[in-house]
Amino acid sequence: MKVRFLGTGTSQGVPVIACDCQVCKSLDERDKRLRSSVLIETDNLTLVIDTGPDFRQQMLKFNVTKLDAILFTHEHRDHTSGLDDIRAYNHKYDKDMPIYAERRVIDQLMIEYHYIFASNKYPGIPRVHTHEIWNKPFEIQGLEIIPIQVLHYKLPVLGFRIKNFSYITDAKTISEAEIEKLSGTEVLVINALQHEPHISHFTFVEAIEFAQRINAKQTYFTHISHKLGCHEDVNKMLPPNISLAYDGQEIIV
Repeated sequence: MKVRFLGTGTSQGVPVIACDCQVCKSLDERDKRLRSSVLIETDNLTLVIDTGPDFRQQMLKFNVTKLDAILFTHEHRDHTSGLDDIRAYNHKYDKDMPIYAERRVIDQLMIEYHYIFASNKYPGIPRVHTHEIWNKPFEIQGLEIIPIQVLHYKLPVLGFRIKNFSYITDAKTISEAEIEKLSGTEVLVINALQHEPHISHFTFVEAIEFAQRINAKQTYFTHISHKLGCHEDVNKMLPPNISLAYDGQEIIV
């Protein structure tokens, strides 16, 4: 299974508009972060976790010509606002795009993209086939996916474990029952927003402590803000089996 980081930034991305900090002015391509998303490819399935505002740019930048399904972690706009651009795949393959999300998230999509779900549809609008998921395992074309529920302050957010790869974003607290689902995972992706305390995201230190508890062979940090620091400098502060992810990075699981 191949995983590509399509975006590793927080809700504003990096650089941040109108910011002249060292990170936002960095010439290192690893410090240029689109909104968080990953592409997962198996032998017969290609899926994306979240379609943020950079979705179109990500699909073009990484030449994603085939997309079979979309998983949504939660309803915040930095994870959903690129959904309209699935039209290209509708047209190319002449089929609705399967999307998998909790009922609450689907309901929010139906409000924000009311034209997609209208009974009298305008020609050329995106076409979706919604699949409601819960906090229990489900399959997409035979691939088992295990949801992992975390709390983003008080908002439930789903992470996903696929084989030995686990992806969690926008987490601040995780129950013991959900942590148990991560047992034995070989690759963990977890959010690490910044150094300062934050109400709804792991800080840098909290992410390190969580990663060390899970003890995966390799952990990657994502959903990174410009406040964390430059990629090269921050990576030097991390244990050998933990590193910052960067846009475009590919890993084999």
